[in-house]
Amino acid sequence: MTTDLLTPYKLNNTIELQNRILMAPLTRCMSDDNLVPTQAMVDYYARRADAGLIISEATIIRPDAQGYPNTPGLFTNEQVQGWRKVTDAVHAKGGKIFAQLWHVGRVAHPHFFDGEVLAPSAIGIEGSVPRMRELTYQTPKAATIEDIKSLINDYAKAAENAVEAGFDGVEIHGANGYLIDQFLHFAANVREDEYGQTPENMSRFALEVVDAVIARIGADKTALRVSPGAYFNMAEDNRDKAVFDYLLKELNTRSLAYLHGGIFDDSMRFESLQGKKISEYLRENYQGSLVGVGSYTYETARDAINNNQFDLIAIGRPFIANPDYIQKVASKEELVAYDESMLAELV
Repeated sequence: MTTDLLTPYKLNNTIELQNRILMAPLTRCMSDDNLVPTQAMVDYYARRADAGLIISEATIIRPDAQGYPNTPGLFTNEQVQGWRKVTDAVHAKGGKIFAQLWHVGRVAHPHFFDGEVLAPSAIGIEGSVPRMRELTYQTPKAATIEDIKSLINDYAKAAENAVEAGFDGVEIHGANGYLIDQFLHFAANVREDEYGQTPENMSRFALEVVDAVIARIGADKTALRVSPGAYFNMAEDNRDKAVFDYLLKELNTRSLAYLHGGIFDDSMRFESLQGKKISEYLRENYQGSLVGVGSYTYETARDAINNNQFDLIAIGRPFIANPDYIQKVASKEELVAYDESMLAELV
């Protein structure tokens, strides 16, 4: 039987999506200077409410989580109320929306906050802050156990704030070379305590964040994004696979809303994953609802889902270019091609 991507999909007993097409998290840097969502953001998300689920742009959990200009937060009352306008607008059009919870770790820059850059280990990366090339990355401080406990609590508090702001759930950003992902890869984690060295220890922070969020808002409202193959601000290491083997085995016991692959192009194959694509590796090791992503079109995603490669598809740039993406694919209209100039404004 062929699956129609435009038919409903039940994530769990409390959340049913109107279709299998998710709007991927897309960093747009359009909050105000207090990291509060703007009216332009309200309008932007509302126009895309016919997606099965909108995953918000990555949203920082506390001040030292910031590594890009004007990325929204979920740690002040003003930010919560700003997001409430967004979620109300999405819900008024029948949509659902999750907040993506974000800490960039060693990709942060103290230009945005008072304090030190935190990471699993004191290993920096080369380069500079996007859109602010004059700001070069700094060597981070290795987080203390006290720092780690504080971070876990702040993820949980941000999840609680997200529910207060009207979000239907949260996606914990554990991918793409940011803080949680840094704990999961040997290139960024050389700790010698209970958060380093072994698959169990290197998975500990990710699992403690997941468990803290679940305890605060429920597993049915909790999702996670992961990048088993290192490719963004991270060097590949063949030892990483054992870490993700352990992590995914543990996640199978958590009843998450879904697991989301973190990759820009899912045709990439990784030596560290024994030549597999991220979606292939996740499907082999994770038993729950799986979200594919990475340069898929509606047609190639439909074929992949019908080949049991994943259950749902997250579409990114085409949603920027086509606020009416769902309507267009339903009526087989031609899509507007994405162009980088579209990033200059929210439409």
